Amino acid sequence: MNKILKIGYFADGPWSHEAFNRIHSDQSFDIRFICVRYDTQDDTLKNLCKKNKITYLKNKNINSESFLSQLAEFDCDLFVSMSFNQIFKKNILNIPPLGIINCHAGKLPFYRGRNVLNWALINNESEFGVTVHFVDDGIDTGDIILQSTYPIIDSDDYHSLLQKAYVGCAETLYAALKMFISEEKVIGVKQKKIHPVGFYCTVRKPGDEIIDWNQTTRDVFNFIRAISSPGPNAITYLGEHEIQIVKAEQIKDAPYYKGIVGAVVGIGKDYFEIKTQDSFIRVIQYISPVKIMMGDRFKMTPTPSCHRAD
Repeated sequence: MNKILKIGYFADGPWSHEAFNRIHSDQSFDIRFICVRYDTQDDTLKNLCKKNKITYLKNKNINSESFLSQLAEFDCDLFVSMSFNQIFKKNILNIPPLGIINCHAGKLPFYRGRNVLNWALINNESEFGVTVHFVDDGIDTGDIILQSTYPIIDSDDYHSLLQKAYVGCAETLYAALKMFISEEKVIGVKQKKIHPVGFYCTVRKPGDEIIDWNQTTRDVFNFIRAISSPGPNAITYLGEHEIQIVKAEQIKDAPYYKGIVGAVVGIGKDYFEIKTQDSFIRVIQYISPVKIMMGDRFKMTPTPSCHRAD
């Protein structure tokens, strides 16, 4: 008789949908329940549960005694976390005999924490990672079971990386789960063996989207694409007006001259160019309540009651 792995799936959002499809289509796995975020806006998992007769759970505190008792009744071998937002504390960690594993869209141990795809672009990475690891009492610090990497190219932005990551997470999580079927015992690699410290990425908050034009062109280019839609878009200020910079491109062999950082140094039919620390960058998509003119100067903060003769 083939081994069947009984799974409890803590999941939410598009990260979890493709992974569900892969897991559910394999008869080696039996998803006993899906527990979504308490504030979920995702009806897809609810509909999948209804269609496939899987128990649908939602709880404000998954570590409460009453919910732990409920989870124990499902007799799962393993709990799986994909884009879930509550911390698994000691008592819940001890319920499934094989532990709890998490799929994280970051190359651990260097991209722990939040908004890691944004940070990977900002940091000019040539690749991003997807890591499946055991959950311990830290944040993304558990032993690594499996890790995959995917290339980042200059045409990528936050949206395209998300699409790659949705597929990459499904691929890597599914491959990791197959290890629990094929191997007698799955043993992870301790993150300290890769690097003694690693790195934690902080969550990005309102105000973090403001462009610092005193960075290099490459840094500004990476910053703009890192927080493009579905992010908030990068912003700058022209007088009292907020300007959203949606998309920009680097100019090959752009010369270096000293000048006023943040100044508009070029205007075209569908673009304008802004002086950076080392050269200038071309903005090809933006949202502005005012016309952009040669010589305008963008700032990091608005200048109240600043008027310009157009």
